[in-house]
Amino acid sequence: MEGNFGPIEQVLWPVSVFSGVIMCKVVYDLTLKISTVHFKGYDKLSRLQRIEWNNRGFSTFHAIVVAAVSIYLLVVSDLFKSGTQEELVINRKSLLSDTIFGISLGYFLSDLAMILWHFPSLGGKEYVLHHGLSMFSIFLSLVSGKAHMYILMILLTETTTPFVNLRWYLDLSGQKSSNLYLYNGVALFLGWMAARILLFIYFFMHIYLHFHQVKTIFPLGFYTLLTVSPILTLMNVFWFWKILKGMMKTLSKKRHVH
Repeated sequence: MEGNFGPIEQVLWPVSVFSGVIMCKVVYDLTLKISTVHFKGYDKLSRLQRIEWNNRGFSTFHAIVVAAVSIYLLVVSDLFKSGTQEELVINRKSLLSDTIFGISLGYFLSDLAMILWHFPSLGGKEYVLHHGLSMFSIFLSLVSGKAHMYILMILLTETTTPFVNLRWYLDLSGQKSSNLYLYNGVALFLGWMAARILLFIYFFMHIYLHFHQVKTIFPLGFYTLLTVSPILTLMNVFWFWKILKGMMKTLSKKRHVH
């Protein structure tokens, strides 16, 4: 693997990873303070419930940040548009993509540390697998400067996280029968279909159409791309099935009520 260790990267990478960790800590503390003042039921939660409540605060913040940056780099900017650069798509990167990868590594490290420390209260083995695969893929892309476009697509799937977290907050607050819970469930279903099912179909189509470029990635990165992506896809399909069943159950209850 050819290293991507320029003088800028030597400073940018550790700073961005550290910034991701600090971001999690700051948002965790802010979530605690805001919830204590504005949510009357917060103090009645158990210790582990309060920890998870605050944890989901910084996971939501991270999701919004990485989704916004991913959309900008993939859709708005010219970085990955065909015909805009002579550089192969597989080799294109920017300081912004390096920065957001570092911040995401800091987030996943922080979240995984909390998951393992409180295991399995904050998430089971599937969360450990998801975070481990994500960190490994992001790290390889960051240090090699390869496949930034594909990693950004994977990070774009984080757009569903705020809906997942809101669903958990409403459930814990006893709001499962509210219209907001129903509307959020429908939004989660549609968002998951778009960001974690349809986007992955495009993801694999793009790999197929640009396979002559993908083959130029160093062996570990090449095989990681071809193995980790299908694993994440299977996990997304499994969770999508659970979301669909949950939504149908909620809609069925609404019909019986009316």
